[in-house]
Amino acid sequence: QVQLVESGGGSVQAGGSLRLSCAASGRPFSPYSMGWFRQTPGKERDFVGAITWSGGITYYADSVKGRFTISRDKVKNMVYLQMNSLKPEDTAVYYCALRRSITVGTYDSWGQGTQVTVSS
Repeated sequence: QVQLVESGGGSVQAGGSLRLSCAASGRPFSPYSMGWFRQTPGKERDFVGAITWSGGITYYADSVKGRFTISRDKVKNMVYLQMNSLKPEDTAVYYCALRRSITVGTYDSWGQGTQVTVSS
């Protein structure tokens, strides 16, 4: 029932910034957490970071710590990924995803993805 739609992707030069947005539709909206993942052609989706919906606690992959920041707006049912100091290695399709369960670590809903391209 929940639909996730990402936006904000684009092309930037190394060192630049982008902010990705993920809008969730469907009521009620009360996930355990919202996550961001990324994928390049021929590779599996990698975890980027997540935020618990209730408390706003964030988690990040080591590769993006200090550069990326996840936030959420509980009124608008949106989650954001602020990406700073972008590197060519960050080039990927970025997806937002919803995790329903506090005990089961799988993600139940996925967005369509948005392309991020970082040039050197």
